[in-house]
Amino acid sequence: MPIPSKKGKEDKNKFMGRCMSDPKMKEEYPDQKQRTAICISKACEDIDYVEAADFQFTYEAFGFEEEINEDNFYLPEDEDYVTAEEVDFEESEVEEWNFAADRPGLWENIRKKKEREGKNYKPAKKGDPDRPDPESWKKAQSEKYQGRTVKLNKPFRTPSGPKKFSVYVKNEKGNVVKVNFGDPNMKIKKNIPERRKSFRARHNCDNPGPKWKARYWSCRAW
Repeated sequence: MPIPSKKGKEDKNKFMGRCMSDPKMKEEYPDQKQRTAICISKACEDIDYVEAADFQFTYEAFGFEEEINEDNFYLPEDEDYVTAEEVDFEESEVEEWNFAADRPGLWENIRKKKEREGKNYKPAKKGDPDRPDPESWKKAQSEKYQGRTVKLNKPFRTPSGPKKFSVYVKNEKGNVVKVNFGDPNMKIKKNIPERRKSFRARHNCDNPGPKWKARYWSCRAW
């Protein structure tokens, strides 16, 4: 198991984001369902079965939010962004975020990772399995992308997962986070009134919570 558990020390959602996006995990468990099951098992190993079942349901039904770091940052192309028909959102709320200008905050997460792993931390070098895939690293680092922006509050498809969609939003502290939502192995069937009504009733979508949570966006997708 490339990813060690952090019993009592790490939020389960943060662990899931780290586990699902870890290059070693992707290499060892390319099937996303299998990787999800293993990551959930590790995330829940220090809690009772009722809480574990609740966490698994929430993760699979909705998704999770995570701080942005070198492993999970994704710069969407224009064609990656979805339409309001696919996932309901307000165009008036869409704003641009210059990730290059905000890079000190972005790379602060890397510093935290170094601090968390202590002497076990080793900077990833070119070719190392721990290093983000070359294309993601190039997009995040190259001067070619200085000044490029991503759109906040506008969902986009994530071809490599960990969920079907992601969206960058500001949380209650004003920090930009990445929210991942939607089962990549299932089709949304909101065009079938009975299915839509059932989903929204089961998940209390009349009160979906704040937009920096995955349930909010899962409900908007339905």
